[in-house]
Amino acid sequence: MTRRASAALVTLAAFFALPASAPAGADGEVAASPAPFLGFEARRLGGGTETFDGYRGQVLLVVNTASHCGYTPQFEGLQALYGRYRDRGFSVLGFPSNDFGGQEPGSDRQIGAFCRANYGVEFPMFSKVRVVGADAHPVYAYLASLPEPIGGPVQWNFQKYLVDRSGAVVARFESRVGPQDPVLVAEIERLLEAPRPGPPRAGSTP
Repeated sequence: MTRRASAALVTLAAFFALPASAPAGADGEVAASPAPFLGFEARRLGGGTETFDGYRGQVLLVVNTASHCGYTPQFEGLQALYGRYRDRGFSVLGFPSNDFGGQEPGSDRQIGAFCRANYGVEFPMFSKVRVVGADAHPVYAYLASLPEPIGGPVQWNFQKYLVDRSGAVVARFESRVGPQDPVLVAEIERLLEAPRPGPPRAGSTP
């Protein structure tokens, strides 16, 4: 089995493991239920803390990045995905990390300058974090706690988690699966076709 086929099977396994969608209302919106991912917050690369509830209704690709990795050119493809789909409610969330091979040694300022100058990155980038271990950022502690193949720990730079419009993590893609991989792109397009969720149910806490 080729590496690409193996990666595709991980994603397809996640697809078939998805729960049935909540029923849509008369306006086509799906009733929202609590989604732990949307309850997190993180500091943006340029300063200031952002709560993820602001991404409610969007499809998200969460990626741990590094500036000196063999996969660093994926920034170009990630920006291309963002440019192609952002008007339909899609975003990439980048989390620089120095956890693997010491391949992100720079400061937040240096990381931001590198990403803009070399790849024209416009998608949201967050302050450098740990993504593995006891002191991993809460976002990554949560992602690692999810059952495989949808979740599981980060193995290397540029591992990707896909989050649907309701804030549910639905698939994981290994680092070698590039942003233009047809299986990944097909999953993004499938999720973008789903109805946008309505407001959270009364009494729920995302």
